[in-house]
Amino acid sequence: MLQRCILLIATSTLLLASLELNAQAATDTSDRPRVGLVLGGGGARGAAHIGVLKELERMRIPIDAIAGTSMGAIVGGLYATGMTADELEELVGSLDWAAGLSDTPTRDGLSFRRKQDDAQYPMSFELGYRDGELLLPQGAIQGQSLDLILRELTLSASEVTDFDKLPIPFRAVASDIGSGTAYVMSSGDLAVAIRASMSVPAAFAPVKIDGRLLVDGGLVGNLPVDVVREMGVDVVIAVDVEFPLYEADELQSALKISEQILTILIRKDTIRTIEQLGEDDVLIQPDLGLFASTNFGGVLETIEPGEQAALKSAAKLEPLAMDREQYAAHVAARRQLAPLDEQLTFVRVVHDGRLSPRVLESRLQTRPGDAIDPVQLANDAEQIYGVQWYEKVSYRLLRENGALGVEFDARTKAWGPNFLQFGLSLEEDFEGSTAFNVATRITRAGINRLGAEWRTDLRLGTDPLLFSEFYQPLSFNSRFFVSPSVVWRQQNYQAFVDSERVARFRVTDAEARLDVGYEIGSVAEFRTGLFRGAGEARVKVGDPAIANFDFEAGGVYAQLRADSLDNANFPRRGYLANLKWTNSLESFGSDTTFDTIESEVQGAWSRGKNTLSLGLEFATTLDADSDIQDYFPLGGFLRMSGFERGQIAGPHAALARAVYYRRVGDSAGGLFELPIYFGASVEAGNVWLSRDDISLGSMLLNGSVFAGFDAPIGPVYLAAGFGEDGNKNVYLFIGSPTR
Repeated sequence: MLQRCILLIATSTLLLASLELNAQAATDTSDRPRVGLVLGGGGARGAAHIGVLKELERMRIPIDAIAGTSMGAIVGGLYATGMTADELEELVGSLDWAAGLSDTPTRDGLSFRRKQDDAQYPMSFELGYRDGELLLPQGAIQGQSLDLILRELTLSASEVTDFDKLPIPFRAVASDIGSGTAYVMSSGDLAVAIRASMSVPAAFAPVKIDGRLLVDGGLVGNLPVDVVREMGVDVVIAVDVEFPLYEADELQSALKISEQILTILIRKDTIRTIEQLGEDDVLIQPDLGLFASTNFGGVLETIEPGEQAALKSAAKLEPLAMDREQYAAHVAARRQLAPLDEQLTFVRVVHDGRLSPRVLESRLQTRPGDAIDPVQLANDAEQIYGVQWYEKVSYRLLRENGALGVEFDARTKAWGPNFLQFGLSLEEDFEGSTAFNVATRITRAGINRLGAEWRTDLRLGTDPLLFSEFYQPLSFNSRFFVSPSVVWRQQNYQAFVDSERVARFRVTDAEARLDVGYEIGSVAEFRTGLFRGAGEARVKVGDPAIANFDFEAGGVYAQLRADSLDNANFPRRGYLANLKWTNSLESFGSDTTFDTIESEVQGAWSRGKNTLSLGLEFATTLDADSDIQDYFPLGGFLRMSGFERGQIAGPHAALARAVYYRRVGDSAGGLFELPIYFGASVEAGNVWLSRDDISLGSMLLNGSVFAGFDAPIGPVYLAAGFGEDGNKNVYLFIGSPTR
């Protein structure tokens, strides 16, 4: 009996030992070479890494360490967090790369004042001014949208500060422009490390980490084989996606020659690295031809070449493969990152400016006790960024005394605190009527803790203007405000007798205002105030017997404005509304007492690439006849397109407009989109000298056909306008025709 027990115990022991050895064989790497994966930089070409990963997964090749540069850092870093190749493919195919690689916030996230800037000064270019010096941003793109995307994608790894503790150990490589050497990131904030690795100089602003200013790692180590070797691997799989050299006969422009020089500089180090690969190492070079590094709109086209390139190396990769059970156990044994499903115990904003954090916190929707919602956190960051005083607004989850919270970090624009925006407008009908203006807006931001700002407009050209306004919020939530302002301007006005133009006046006036108001969220603003001014009207064209005259103005006014358009130039959705009442009073210095009411509403609706915009304007003078300086002009593109600019004007005016346009493509691919539209308009309107003359029967019908471009200098139109009375015009128009 004792012998049987001893035999049973011995058999059980041997069986357990056998099972344990089998399990160790499935997961232990001691009996196989450790495999390191190197993913090189190449912009949009780097999406081919995903095709390589898909094939490595199908071959059941274990990956024990990853080092990546630029786009290789994005793919490698996300794969290291536990994402699969299929998930990465779905991700890069669904991302709006043009929006992600842009700093332009959605108009929904802009404050109402910044929407005004966007509509009035549409150039996508900003300068700073400080101590008598003009300042430029450190990069064309600060990376606001990209940072938020990377933050959301790496949220599960937000508490991992040692990259060796990711499911797959990872390194990101950047270039330290202070020393000119490679900087390898093995710890810290994963999203920031990836972002630093892909900061293409001049295109993206550098990232500051540990006192170092970091840019794209491709400058000093585009294929970081040496980095992954230092992670203790035995075999290296290196994926090279660099852009090839042009042939000599293709170098026909300065741009291509510049690209060639940069490629040569980067390629030199890559060639040296490739030559140092060992006999057992594997080099994979997807055949991507001349696929552009900036063609992010076509990234999915690179997946298959990546797969095919990996297949070509199947013979060298096969010895590294595991059987199905081993590979499944290997993947399962990786440290999995648990999703963060805790509630936030604190929410705060930190920044390096003069503004009180309470002003920025008032823009947040996230509150203590809320669940972690990356979409809402990104929206909150965009709301702060929409103030447009910060070059970047990010967030991070952090744990303090065991409690998890979120901290929003707003970094003041390094080229501030004075910002210059620019505007350009041109209306040419090729028949002698030309209006041309160039303008700049100087904004002094964050003057005090409540967020006061001082902005000054200077416009030169057909309609010169000098305007200055001080805007002072009265509370931390920035809703109530007081705003004194002064303006000087010149404009042309037409004079009519019995519908016949008899003169053109040049009107010069100056005015001072004192407003109080209330911001209604980021969508609307209400103002009321006092004004006092004076001016003169001089006849420039017409009968010399017509007298020049001077005038005085003064009174009170109230105005309600709303703007929810998604695009100030070619909106696809939203509305614009304006209602203004002005009461000119002799007791305030006006020559006469009268009231004017101006109203405007515009809406946009879209389906697919087609958009319909409907607009209605009506303006009238009450109680008394106003003088020419208070007339409402019509004429010009989309404002009775058959007439020249301001050709008709009167104390009463109405305009109804329907505009259809279709987006037909872009003039350039990838990130450099210049949307092109074709469209047409139908316009009905008129002006009247007497309210008794107003009738639907007296409305004049006009229309236009046009091609439009949403350009960096603002909207550009080439149009033909027609009127029922035979009037017609051809227009070249730059700027917003309806503002």
